[in-house]
Amino acid sequence: MFPSSKELFERAKKVAPGGVHSPVRSFRSVGGDPIFFQSGKGAKLTDVSGKEYIDYCLSFGPLILGHRDEDVQKIVNETAELAWSFGAAEPYSLELAEWIVSKIPWVEKIRFVNSGTEAVMSALRVARAATGRDKILKFDGCYHGHLDALLVKAGSGLAGESSSDSAGIGSELIKNTLVLPLDDEKAVEELFAKEGKNIAALVIEPLPANYGLLIQRKEYLSKIVQIARKHGSLVLFDEVISGFRVGLQGMSGELGIAPDLVTYGKIIGGGFPVGAYAGKAELLDLVAPQGPVYQAGTLSASPFGMRAGLATLKKCEKENVWNVLENRTKSFVSGMVSILRERDLEGDWDSSVHSSLFWFHKKSPSPIRTVDKIPAGHKEGFAKVFHALLSEGIYLAPSGYEVGFLSYAHSDKILSETLEKADSALRKLKV
Repeated sequence: MFPSSKELFERAKKVAPGGVHSPVRSFRSVGGDPIFFQSGKGAKLTDVSGKEYIDYCLSFGPLILGHRDEDVQKIVNETAELAWSFGAAEPYSLELAEWIVSKIPWVEKIRFVNSGTEAVMSALRVARAATGRDKILKFDGCYHGHLDALLVKAGSGLAGESSSDSAGIGSELIKNTLVLPLDDEKAVEELFAKEGKNIAALVIEPLPANYGLLIQRKEYLSKIVQIARKHGSLVLFDEVISGFRVGLQGMSGELGIAPDLVTYGKIIGGGFPVGAYAGKAELLDLVAPQGPVYQAGTLSASPFGMRAGLATLKKCEKENVWNVLENRTKSFVSGMVSILRERDLEGDWDSSVHSSLFWFHKKSPSPIRTVDKIPAGHKEGFAKVFHALLSEGIYLAPSGYEVGFLSYAHSDKILSETLEKADSALRKLKV
């Protein structure tokens, strides 16, 4: 029997910063103390007291089949009997690489790493080596991991200026990072007219999903890619969240845009730590040992992540998981918004939905595509709803700016159960 979550959190604060190993887990954004979980199965988590929760955070996206899917778990168990790590060449990363290359035309070669942050960092290194340019263009509201050069946002509303989002990052480390708001083709055109010859790559989440769900217009994305290429810059799509989550070919396939470089993570590891950068062979051939761009990793291409990832992807394709999830998500989110509008005193809720990703937010007069359009009071309103749902055993990501996910394990029965619990939880807010 475990001690309570509260007791564990008090102990954790003595040995880890804020008591956690990634900031959002601390519940700081929603208030209160974090829940400590002991296990997960299917669509549910169990905390250290034995209470069950229906999980819509899903480890922030990797678990598209749910916790410990039976088919994937068989592979994981087999792997445990084979090897835990090689630090050498092995067939498992080859099988996953060949599968991905066979499915995605713009992925001619791929390199596996251990996280999305590492993948973006390495891809940008390749872009700089390939172009001989130093500057990178990113967009406010897109998250690309915690590498120094990209922990910046637009400064003072002036295109091209940057300020760091984190202490400990010197001005020298971000001087080559340019930042623009999303959804503004004109700003991109003007910046490239001024700085185009210096920009190695335009990097963007084609489906920004780490500052709310900021769904972009296809016309906008197509236009900025066109502008970048006109000036000889590479296009890097960060699909760490959207890759293999919105469909087999991710947002790139959905948009019909082939990026020069693309990064993946989350789902391709089947729930184990993984990242990858990929793209044209001529670019990936710049990477060591074949080329001059150095990048290495002791635990890269872990057999657990490679084999669990391939099992996950094959099942998604075989059972058409993406279509199933898209239909279930639309229905579920519609039901949740109806309950939120009816039961929450403020009653002005809405949602953004794409495939199996969703984000509940305060109603806006127009689609929310940029950070500054997120309605005032959203954070506080979400925190109230979060705790009401948590009390009834529904677990959302503990931040109003994180998106929610459905998994294949979220059956119609579990979704109905969620709506009943949500109705009960939010009804109490009106008392």
